[in-house]
Amino acid sequence: MKAIEVTGRIDAQGNLVLDQPIQGTDYPHQVRVIVLVPEKAEAVDDPDDTPIEEVKASLKRALQQAKAGQTRPISELWDRIDAE
Repeated sequence: MKAIEVTGRIDAQGNLVLDQPIQGTDYPHQVRVIVLVPEKAEAVDDPDDTPIEEVKASLKRALQQAKAGQTRPISELWDRIDAE
C-alpha cells in the first residue's frame, strides 16, 4: 500500500475537499482515507503565525534603523536572551 499525504477540509456536507489535486496518480479503484483532525488544544492559532504584511513592515523598519545607525551591540542582545 502506498501513502500520499495531502491537506484539505471537510465541508458542511461532510465531503473531503483537498487543497490541491493529487498529482501523478491515476488509480480508478476505491482508496482508504485516514483523516487526522486537530484536537481543540491543537487548533489554537500558532503564536508565530504573524501576517506577512506585518513581517514586511517590521523588516522595513529594521532596515531603516540599521541604515540610520540605530543598532545595538550583539552582547546586549544576548543579555536580553539570557534573561528570558
